[in-house]
Amino acid sequence: MPPVHFGQFSLDVDRYELTCAGKPVRLERIPMDMLILLVREGGRLVRREEIIERLWGKGVFFDTDNSINTAIRKIRRALGEDPEKPQYIETVLGKGYRFKSGHHSSEDHPQTSPIHRPDVMLAILPFENLSGDPAQEYFSDGLTEETIMRLGQMAPDRLGVIARTSSMAYKRTDKSVRKIGEELGVDYILEGSVRRETDRIRVTAPLIRVQDQIHLWAENFDRPPHSMLDIHGEVGAAIASQVRIKLTAHEKSRLQSARRENHEAHDLYLRGRYHRAKVTYPELQKAVGYFQKAIALDPEYVLAYSGLAESYVRFPITSDIPSRDAFPYARAVVDKALQVDPNSAEAHASDAAIKFWYEWDFAGSEAAARKAIALNANYWMAHLWLGHVLSNVGRHDEALPAIHQALLLDPFSLIANSMYGQFLYQAGRVEDSIRQFQMTLELEPRFWVAHICLAKSYEAAGNCDDALAACNKAWDFSGGNSEALSLAGYIHAVSGEREKAEAKIKELQEQKLRRYVPPYNFALVFAGLGDTESALHWLEQAVEDRDVHMTFLRDHKWNALRSEFRFGEILNQCGFRAPLPVTA
Repeated sequence: MPPVHFGQFSLDVDRYELTCAGKPVRLERIPMDMLILLVREGGRLVRREEIIERLWGKGVFFDTDNSINTAIRKIRRALGEDPEKPQYIETVLGKGYRFKSGHHSSEDHPQTSPIHRPDVMLAILPFENLSGDPAQEYFSDGLTEETIMRLGQMAPDRLGVIARTSSMAYKRTDKSVRKIGEELGVDYILEGSVRRETDRIRVTAPLIRVQDQIHLWAENFDRPPHSMLDIHGEVGAAIASQVRIKLTAHEKSRLQSARRENHEAHDLYLRGRYHRAKVTYPELQKAVGYFQKAIALDPEYVLAYSGLAESYVRFPITSDIPSRDAFPYARAVVDKALQVDPNSAEAHASDAAIKFWYEWDFAGSEAAARKAIALNANYWMAHLWLGHVLSNVGRHDEALPAIHQALLLDPFSLIANSMYGQFLYQAGRVEDSIRQFQMTLELEPRFWVAHICLAKSYEAAGNCDDALAACNKAWDFSGGNSEALSLAGYIHAVSGEREKAEAKIKELQEQKLRRYVPPYNFALVFAGLGDTESALHWLEQAVEDRDVHMTFLRDHKWNALRSEFRFGEILNQCGFRAPLPVTA
């Protein structure tokens, strides 16, 4: 078979080689075999069953569906194409795939790649706690996260590092390095173990190449606690050497802390991150306490400030806490963090979140997120915040690549997967959003954010029964978040079940006697009932409260109010004025 040329790519089946502009493009065996299969079929739809039979044979007993999805994802990464606007690999939902492009010159398909895949992808697996003390899990987990952070900011344009959430999914796993590498789409894996004793910390860190599972490098570190952070420079330099990345002086400096941290403050910081990752109200309270103690010991500890700010930001979003009880503290903390270190990607990302949820400064939020990405392109949260602000103001063609970039770095993140579904919903792709939420819930069936978002998509699709069922699950799994009651009330209202909708309002009022209920949630049910006056009253109260839900006023549920002058004023107060300019 002669080489097939498409865009800047050339596939030589006889040589088993894919090149781009004459340079080899690395693909593992299964993705390469699948690409060859699709190309050979010349545009014919190849069904998933046929792919399984031709690549793995009949009677296989492993998860071929997931393997197919992983292979397609790797092919698209190699081709640098956006899954939302594929140039070459077309998905026919529920059926299979086809190769779209025949024999073309590069002029026919100019290359555009909004998703950037670094030359090398690395995963750092959770450090195993060998201390024999379960209470030390926070330390081994924290050391893992700190290593991810330090190596991630080393050379982000050339070395991509998988984020904490996806790496931690392999804690105590029995999966092989090859399998983990395929699932995460990485080229190398750093394993590790840590043993913490009274005056010594011992860390072992081997680097493994996924392709052939060869151990390229390993080192044992035996250090006193106060010099523990120094190992990141040695580990990073060794990895760069092994994967053939030549570090600049500036990149080498990123591996080292610019200042000597107080090791007691560092320990408290690790405890704070451990609790913050659980994202429940009690755990966030614990995280705040640890970050505050770390700052008290070390007033210049910028990461502790960023951790504290992120914790404050999550209170109103996840726990029905009044915005004015959290965001002013977050703002003060972020301002201090940026004063201490103007080049902290974490601080700029937190700044983007505050500007988005509380200050309703969407242009400023976008700029802060882009600044964070410029400082550390491996910081997945910055890509998520960028996608969020772009999606909520209606710039969907830019929002979807941003969330894809976040998922490239953290493919198992529940919130990133949920926001991908949310952005699809906001772009009007309701059926696609439902499928995305269903896939997210396969990762974690109890994740309430995915359930509440799925309910919105079901309602938009006219499937009210499933929408109400999703609301019930969101209520149960969130521990009683009032948004679940509000959305259920709206669904009952638009379905003509007025009494049930009014019952939900009564439940919200009863809940309000015990704790804060965001005014937006009352307004939504009244909007569903067609009670414009009450809906506007509660929305005006939401403006006064700086209710975080007001960033969703572009949603179709508010369409009946758009002709109202008062609603136009509310939109203006919430930052929805003229279309935002595109930031270069």
